[in-house]
Amino acid sequence: MTSSSIGSLALKRAFKSATPPATSSSSSETLRDRLALVLPQGFKFGVYHLSTPPTKTEPLCSAPPGERPDKTFGESHFLAISIDPETNAAPSLKRTSPGADEAKGSSEPRKWVLVFAVEIFIFTTAYSTTLFVAKADSTGYLHLLKLPKGTPSPIREVCGAFVAYLLEHRRRKNTQTIVNLFARAQSQYLFPGSVENDGKHVLDDRGLVKWWCKVLNPLMEGLAKKSWGTPKGYLLVPGLEVGSTRAFIPKTLASADNWVIGHPLEKISHYTDEFDWVPPRCLIPRYPDDPKSRFRDELDEEISKRKKDVWKWASVRDLEQFWEMMSFRQECSSGRLTGFIWLVFDAKKKHAATQPPPTLTLSSPFNGAPISSQNPPSTPPRRRVDVLAQTPRSNKGSPLKHDLEPATPTPDQPIRQKRKDKKKKKKLTGVIIPRQPKVKRQLRNYLLERPTSTPCYYWPVEGRGDRVVEESEYKRDIELLLHLDFSTLDKAVSSSRRWIAQAGAGTGADRWGAVVMGKARIRENIFAAGATSQRGTVAPAANNLTGLVRRKPGSSQESSQDQPPVSVSNGLEERPVNVLGDGLIRKKKKEPEEQKA
Repeated sequence: MTSSSIGSLALKRAFKSATPPATSSSSSETLRDRLALVLPQGFKFGVYHLSTPPTKTEPLCSAPPGERPDKTFGESHFLAISIDPETNAAPSLKRTSPGADEAKGSSEPRKWVLVFAVEIFIFTTAYSTTLFVAKADSTGYLHLLKLPKGTPSPIREVCGAFVAYLLEHRRRKNTQTIVNLFARAQSQYLFPGSVENDGKHVLDDRGLVKWWCKVLNPLMEGLAKKSWGTPKGYLLVPGLEVGSTRAFIPKTLASADNWVIGHPLEKISHYTDEFDWVPPRCLIPRYPDDPKSRFRDELDEEISKRKKDVWKWASVRDLEQFWEMMSFRQECSSGRLTGFIWLVFDAKKKHAATQPPPTLTLSSPFNGAPISSQNPPSTPPRRRVDVLAQTPRSNKGSPLKHDLEPATPTPDQPIRQKRKDKKKKKKLTGVIIPRQPKVKRQLRNYLLERPTSTPCYYWPVEGRGDRVVEESEYKRDIELLLHLDFSTLDKAVSSSRRWIAQAGAGTGADRWGAVVMGKARIRENIFAAGATSQRGTVAPAANNLTGLVRRKPGSSQESSQDQPPVSVSNGLEERPVNVLGDGLIRKKKKEPEEQKA
């Protein structure tokens, strides 16, 4: 069994426990328990989970002309993993007592060093929940644990388990769930100076895209048997052909059906179900530090003020042309490949019988439009040639408006008169009673006093971080991390101690986070050959197949095997040397000097 298959099996076990059936209640396991299933057995790890409450933010996609944008809420999650190389010893086979993996006051080690971190943004609306993996980086000090040679790195399993944990606790009924990321190879993202560490392994552009596909592929295979509908993965590498792009997808039994070469922008937008035609700029989401978002903003600047109501780009007509021009952008054409990856989990399976019949006739000029086989269009065809200021609406509408009765058209003047009547207030009379001041006697976090479930988001207690802070404090903690130094071990330990103390400030305790003991069984790679290493690990002895080789009868080698071995001074056994006869050696004839001349 190879190291990649071992890592995928560990991640599947962790995700299996992280995704209970829809009929059962939410699991009581915490993120620490999920991470313990994928971390190496016998080693201690520090886990720090920082998050923000749902806050109203800018919508991801622009609304069509004449429509209001979707009400959007955003969350930020930051997970950091640290180790203590001084206290981590060789893995022990003894069973640990319950609660031994929790932090216990002063017994917590002091010299923790960060080894991995990942940042994920969650955007929720009344129609979908989107998890955008913003950044992921390592410091390269994981080798200080001295894991056996050939052991797969636990970073991939930790990243997959964290995404699976957020997927479970952010799932909503009859709501689409999306995981999106942009893979671009870079020496360092979150830990400045870590590229100077010789122990850090930086993946190239192709290796990074393959790595993320391996991280997300077990999520689809784990949810395929659940009531998540039909999970689909989409991979798009600008400037690369379809056949070459398929090489990045993991070779599994279900990967051919789970992955599609292309993009799902038309599928994940609810505007395509409500309108007959949607402008391309209304289908492209706006993520932080995303190249397609920057290209979208540049295209918006081309629209003049006179034609701003048309919402039509001058140089890009459709999404296919948008992605074709993306391959010439600086992020995608600098000599390195970049990948856009989506995982789409539909709330329920869509049958062909429930889809409305097409209203396109044979005389329509859109019958000859080119259709890509890898990405079949899900948007209904446009019925009007000229784009009007008001986008034509189909029979479908917002799910929040289905239960409302149709309002009767009324003139504007009566409505304004009613609003004026409502604004009238009664005059206050009587004795003025001053309000007594309240003395704050205890530390209280008012950020937690928010509704858990609303029509636009779901914020369960289990899916929150160890610390829930405001958006401004969260940005301050991330900004501090980007100004530290992780070039050497001493600097990394000092920087880690400073960040942990700053991120946990104001909690009423000196330390925060938790210490987790790994439970994943360590399996060495059978292909990792080598002699005794510096850690004292002895390589398995080679199998001697000399006795299984058949020799021809009467050969000189068979006669030599019958002779007893001769022992020498160093304790090894040596067989006599075979001496060839004079008749077996042919001497080369010398050419006369005349022929040479």
